[in-house]
Amino acid sequence: MTSDFAALRSHSIALVGMMGVGKTTIGRRLAKKLEMEFFDSDEEIERASGRTVAGYFRDHGEDAFRAGERRVISRLLDGPPIILATGGGAFVQPKTQTVLRAGATTLWLKADRDVIFDRVKRKSTRPLLNVPNPKAKIGELIDVRYPIYANADITIDANVGPHHRTVERVLKGLQSHYGTCTGEDKAAL
Repeated sequence: MTSDFAALRSHSIALVGMMGVGKTTIGRRLAKKLEMEFFDSDEEIERASGRTVAGYFRDHGEDAFRAGERRVISRLLDGPPIILATGGGAFVQPKTQTVLRAGATTLWLKADRDVIFDRVKRKSTRPLLNVPNPKAKIGELIDVRYPIYANADITIDANVGPHHRTVERVLKGLQSHYGTCTGEDKAAL
């Protein structure tokens, strides 16, 4: 892979996808590699509102949360280029998707439902999974969201494997998107 990331640093990059696909972990590693600032929209919402995402959902409902999420994402993308990990439902919201697509290169981290369930089953911080059958709920969310996530600029496999390998695939996908891949890099995609 070429070591020149200048073209990648000139645009914000927004990671989208289901909960548990690694948007925050991959985003942090990508930001370090590209020497860019990293933000997680859920963490920024919690900081701005003074409550957890689950608490915000519980106290104000999903509609209010999504409006606040859009405001936070707009603010974050209205500055210098950053790496942004978004909440699983952000890109699904038409107005928020418009903000993301206008202000960043959108990158879908895609994983299979069993992989996602295995990663999130022990966490109680996912308000949409506080239901009797969380695995079925993940399937329902995937059925609705995957066709929408497919509108992202780039899709990267985020199934089982070490994080550094996913970051490598992300970098190659970005380089290909921006036309900065070498012939060797394109062959590796």
